[in-house]
Amino acid sequence: MYTKSFKVKVSPSAGSVTAKYTAPDNPKCILTLAHGAGAGMDHVFMETLANALANAGIAVLRFNFPFAENKKGRPDSPGVAHQTIKAAIAKAQELHPGLPLFVAGKSFGGRMSSQYLAEHPDSAVAGIIFYGFPLHPSGKPGTDRADHLKAVKVPMLFLQGARDTLATWELIEAVCKSLRKATLVKFEGADHSFKAGKKDVMSLLVDETNRWIEKRFK
Repeated sequence: MYTKSFKVKVSPSAGSVTAKYTAPDNPKCILTLAHGAGAGMDHVFMETLANALANAGIAVLRFNFPFAENKKGRPDSPGVAHQTIKAAIAKAQELHPGLPLFVAGKSFGGRMSSQYLAEHPDSAVAGIIFYGFPLHPSGKPGTDRADHLKAVKVPMLFLQGARDTLATWELIEAVCKSLRKATLVKFEGADHSFKAGKKDVMSLLVDETNRWIEKRFK
């Protein structure tokens, strides 16, 4: 396994962002991994997940959104976020043009990725993985943020903590049941950050991701 860092050009107005590519010697697929609204690509969750996925045979391209790259507190507009995801997908295709390509994201990163796929149904993407889909603000249950998912044409994997305050279980379960290509996995005791006491949730996340990806090849 190895990691290399480089810049990815987003747009003339947004500039470039830092990306890190972590991969085994012979990856079976490549996955873009977008971070959440509260921390950049080097957050311990992102780094640990990227390394664990690479150990499972999955190449990972994680990247900063411009707001994280420029150390701004407020997340980018959807338009800028979508441009960044588009650039990351293009870079992943450049790195491994012959490998299946998946997109993934933690919270905000996953929601922006699915919005991009909803608007670009012809993207060469095999599926999307959500590491905690932020269905609604904390304390304000609702499903409006899921409306665009009906336009996503690829298989979707929702990995959700049972105690996630940004996705009340009954609501995220109802959303996924309404989506023909959605798979929902519940992590008992886990919150939005996938913390669940002393339980090793990270290994469970990687196992579920790997199992679901391998089903796409059958």
